[in-house]
Amino acid sequence: MKETQILKTYDVERDIEDIKKAAEILKNGGIAAIPTETVYGLAADAFNPDAVEKIFKAKGRPSDNPLIVHISQFSQIYSIARSVPESVKRLAEKFWPGPLTIILPKKAAVPSVTSGGLDTVAVRMPKNPIARKIIELSCPLAAPSANISGFPSPTAFEHVKADMYGRADAICDGGKCGIGVESTVITLAEETPVLLRPGGITLNQLKSVLGEVRVADAVLNPMGEGEKAQSPGMKYKHYAPKARITVCKGGFEFFKNAAADFDSVLCFEGEEKFFPDKITVTFGKKDDPLTQTERLFESLRELDERGAENALARCPSAEDLGLAVCNRLFRAAGFRFLREKKGIIAGLTGPTGAGKGYVSEYLRELGCYICDTDKIYRELTGKNSPFLNVLSRNFGQDIIDGEGNLSRSLLAHRAFKSKDSQEKLNKLTHPEILRISFERCRNALESGADAAVIDAPLLFESGGDKKCDVVISVICPEEIRLKRIMERDGITEERARERMSAQHGDEFYTDKSDYVVRSYSPYNICEELSDFQKKYLSGE
Repeated sequence: MKETQILKTYDVERDIEDIKKAAEILKNGGIAAIPTETVYGLAADAFNPDAVEKIFKAKGRPSDNPLIVHISQFSQIYSIARSVPESVKRLAEKFWPGPLTIILPKKAAVPSVTSGGLDTVAVRMPKNPIARKIIELSCPLAAPSANISGFPSPTAFEHVKADMYGRADAICDGGKCGIGVESTVITLAEETPVLLRPGGITLNQLKSVLGEVRVADAVLNPMGEGEKAQSPGMKYKHYAPKARITVCKGGFEFFKNAAADFDSVLCFEGEEKFFPDKITVTFGKKDDPLTQTERLFESLRELDERGAENALARCPSAEDLGLAVCNRLFRAAGFRFLREKKGIIAGLTGPTGAGKGYVSEYLRELGCYICDTDKIYRELTGKNSPFLNVLSRNFGQDIIDGEGNLSRSLLAHRAFKSKDSQEKLNKLTHPEILRISFERCRNALESGADAAVIDAPLLFESGGDKKCDVVISVICPEEIRLKRIMERDGITEERARERMSAQHGDEFYTDKSDYVVRSYSPYNICEELSDFQKKYLSGE
């Protein structure tokens, strides 16, 4: 067992000698657990691959799970990231120091072990003054949570000591962490910013700076098979106690009745009186996600301390900071759910420019799995895809070049030269796209998604609507659509009107749909889908 130093780090000035000891250990290739405002981190020199390897060994962490590089001043980002767009500076100005991690293309100086083998790197500047002082006296630090991999993250010194004593060179005693869940993670390495892990900085706060921000499906759903984790906390079962956790998606009466089959419950403050014969642990107030983030990891550890084996957990609201609570709780449960309402597959369609993207993003934020048929088509027609053989047999071998790439322009020329050839292409692509879409949706429902949504512009034309439980169509006044298309695609009004005239009118969609969303703006979608939400999505 490694000899572990315990260092006092409550105050920068008073405890400066112990802070210097921690920095010296890190500069010399050691590992130390340090406090931050989110959770305790297990730190090592981010540029020293041998030191970073010690983190993985101490935690038992999978090597393809990327780490976050912590800095003490903004200028250090230029030694880490290959490019630093203006949006990073805007985010940093508002949220750094603080619980926000930004993913950017990495420089070659950042070892592969630090980035989990990715060509991107995650960076944040912690708000905790102890953490920043240790970085200032040492170097940028790679630091995941200071716990055994997969178990609840440590929010107090006692948690770190229980997990890391004998594994780390030093543990800094900085008391309790304030926020209680790990930092928000957003990637700016894609065309549209994507929220990969929610935390103390909320989605709405990010949108106030960046405008459009997409929420990754993996925030509230398991990652797809073969999908690579872009951020810590995405791929593997995380934050889990030894007790088996099941999340109850439904009202309190349903929860009370269902608790009969469990030896323990994880509930909100004030509800414990209803379970006198159970091991009962609370994790904050029902309508106060701040108290939930502060208590969640501590409550998961408490379940184990009290001998719980099989716990039923209340499902918090995923609104605002609650999204971070749901993300951690769902992963702690391994996406094991007990649901009051049946998971459904919904079809989402509408003409171009109507606002399907706004509706899709809103449903994603509510916990729905979104299956994008355009993305599936790109996968089917990607380099060396087996489906290219089907297309080449029908439209000519020369549509595939020697490196296995599809000539999309040549395929389009041949497929759209007549109505018959266009129908031939549709008969080849539509069934395969629908097969993959419904397979992915069923997998998402089995993994606990409240609903799975197939985003398909040609839902009716492909016959996909007949396989859906419900159909949602999005329509919009012509002038708003026109403006959206022109701005989105950078085309003239004449060209935009040509596209619109080639599509079906509103009645084509409204006559065939169970729900119609009139998307005047991103802000009226909640009201338009309120009945759908009450009927099909779990919660009170």
